[in-house]
Amino acid sequence: MDHAQHNRLVSFIWGIADDVLRDVYQRGKYRDCILPMVVIRRLDVVLGPTKAAVLAMHRQLDEAGVANQSAKLREVAGQAFYNASPFRLDDIPRRDSPQRLKADFERYLDGFSPNVQQILKYFKFRNQIPTLVEAGILGALIDKFLDPDINLSSSPVLDADGRERLPALDNHGMSTVFEELLRRFNEENNEEAGEHFTPRDVVGLMSELIFAPIADRIESSTYLVLDDACGTGGMLTVAEDRLLGLARAQGKQVSIRLYGQEVNPETYAITTADLLLKGEGEQADQIVLGSTLSSDAFRGKRFDFMLANPPYGKSWKTDLERLGGKAELQDPRFIIEHAGEPDYSLVTRSSDGQLMFLANKLAKMVDDTPLGSRIAEVHNGSSLFTGDAGSGESNIRRWAIENDWLEAIVALPLSLFYNTGIATYIWVLSNRKAEHRRGRVQLIDATGWYRPLRKNLGKKGCELGPQDIARVIETYQAFTNAAESKVFPNRAFGYWKVRVERPLRLRSRFTRAAVEALRYAGGDEEWRRTLYARFGADLYDDWPKVRDQVEAALIGETADGADADEDAESPGTNRRPAVPEPRRKRLLDPKTWARDRELLRTVRKLHEAMGDDLYPDHNLFRDRLDTAIARLGIKLGAADKKRLIAALSWRDEEAPPVIKTIYKPGRAVADPLHGLYVVETGAPGAARPAIVEYEPDPDLRDTEQVPFLEETAPGDWAECSIKTFFQREVLPHCPDAWLDGPATRIGYEISFTRYFYRPKALRTLAEIRADIEAEERRTVGLLDEILVDEDDWESQQ
Repeated sequence: MDHAQHNRLVSFIWGIADDVLRDVYQRGKYRDCILPMVVIRRLDVVLGPTKAAVLAMHRQLDEAGVANQSAKLREVAGQAFYNASPFRLDDIPRRDSPQRLKADFERYLDGFSPNVQQILKYFKFRNQIPTLVEAGILGALIDKFLDPDINLSSSPVLDADGRERLPALDNHGMSTVFEELLRRFNEENNEEAGEHFTPRDVVGLMSELIFAPIADRIESSTYLVLDDACGTGGMLTVAEDRLLGLARAQGKQVSIRLYGQEVNPETYAITTADLLLKGEGEQADQIVLGSTLSSDAFRGKRFDFMLANPPYGKSWKTDLERLGGKAELQDPRFIIEHAGEPDYSLVTRSSDGQLMFLANKLAKMVDDTPLGSRIAEVHNGSSLFTGDAGSGESNIRRWAIENDWLEAIVALPLSLFYNTGIATYIWVLSNRKAEHRRGRVQLIDATGWYRPLRKNLGKKGCELGPQDIARVIETYQAFTNAAESKVFPNRAFGYWKVRVERPLRLRSRFTRAAVEALRYAGGDEEWRRTLYARFGADLYDDWPKVRDQVEAALIGETADGADADEDAESPGTNRRPAVPEPRRKRLLDPKTWARDRELLRTVRKLHEAMGDDLYPDHNLFRDRLDTAIARLGIKLGAADKKRLIAALSWRDEEAPPVIKTIYKPGRAVADPLHGLYVVETGAPGAARPAIVEYEPDPDLRDTEQVPFLEETAPGDWAECSIKTFFQREVLPHCPDAWLDGPATRIGYEISFTRYFYRPKALRTLAEIRADIEAEERRTVGLLDEILVDEDDWESQQ
């Protein structure tokens, strides 16, 4: 079918909506009727030649009592589908009543094979029938698709003399018509188009990126292609066509099996319908409805080529909950072994699951063929850098790069997609990198390679022309450093995130105010102060007496006993908001009041024993405190001792560091880099050197990113790199700092902005001076004009 005939057929079908559905449906809803009717009419004419044979076999199987007739009826129909109803579509419109029309049409639909029934179910087409009948347009809609001026059959329509009046519509032509209608409907609903429909120019580039590099290595074989977020299936069909074309050019015979998974029922129906219309019924059976993340339809299966445009910035919290939550998730696609870690997590934030689709593909790569697997996937910018070291996002990047799977990332032009104008990128991965690419990653800046559209399609304001796609592929294959291409070693994207600690420095002193504040050490100090001011010692000595009054105060009751919620609208009510239940429960526990009073009494004894002396060195204060506790025979728990010290101490950057641990001789080796210092300990005159560890100050804690490419001296790569960075960047500013080694994490991120940033050239002094002088001349000229105008006005007066 030539281009003109194709356009005429598409326009005719497109016009049916305006002719029949206007005033009954909104334009955005036309597709709910038109797309399923296109499928129904095409299947009807394809099944026409074998209809009588199918009905005969159906009667024969019924008489024999055969329940499962599907396989036999498919065989007789010669297709992957059939219709066993006594009607053909052109029998339906001629009915004498709307209800008879509705009943016979539904009976006709009931006759389709289960795979077609499923398509109609997810199109929700049966939901439209009552509306069409009530509006009296069901017969008219069917009649339009039976119009003798269009032909959706795979056979030509002949005139009375046997000459071809309308050409045949083969499977490829039918698929093209269907996809063009889908594209138009997506343009009518621009807010949805990008969700399920990736522009063909982008799909074309993705296909080139996964197939062109291995075009001369394609063999006569069977290849499996997966799109695990397949939407309307456009990527699969384009990939199939491109692979078949390359195989023919190489003189190879290939068999391609398409697999897809889609979570949206309508787009799933469109994909399977498209494959049926192309005559690929077996392929349609390999498209599965369901969530890729929580319900893997292809568990254990491996694929040669994979491509997708997964949803980005979309929550996958529901999927995460179905998988058991982050703590319980054990899916082997997302909890793996890597770098010696048996439970290496690839689980990202629940607010954005796009990189989880990439992890799914990486888990399905073929590892026992010369070509291995090739992947192309679209992401937004957050996949390049979002996620701290050790997070799921960073771990996925690390897993891909450390296994040397990431070949290239291509930055696409802005405004290339229908529903977003943000920056997007194509990731290209393979587990069979070419020799010259091993150990390196190529970044391609194709943001300036596009041609503008004459009219925006939603937010799509440009497209990739054939020359733009060719330029990307040429740049990819050249694999050189240039203005729009940068090649980096894998390590360039990795870093260590190290924790930098500094010592806690405290001064300590017993004061009356600090001691008395421990009356409220149990928490909720403000409320405890308020309640103590009101009820005093009764909180300790006669709790039953005041318990109900305390509760009334906490739940926010008013002075007259009315509940605060009931009186919330009354102006001038004297009350406080109710205390939340968990805090109220603690405040109503008499044991917490008794414990605080006991702590207060204990601290008063210690205060009396130690006096009001200021201790510039907290270590000495702690020693004296321990001595006093032992001498007085006081039993003080660790938690209460911590409260006491917190109340009596304050930070002072001039104070000596607080010692956390003093190691016995031979139990530790001095290592200032990691916080093990040699200091003099013990009483004056009897001090001796010992290895100590200081208490870190949480308020001074910081982190640094140490690049993997940090220049370093020979030795252990990681240790020397971190040490060199720390000595150069940290110690000159914080000489008392050390590294918390166990807290070190490995992260990966990719910054296109950093690598392709082109600073705007500053203006020269001569240019700036010239602009200033020109502005001065213009200003003087304006002033002269004003003065002249004023003189003229005065002379006229």
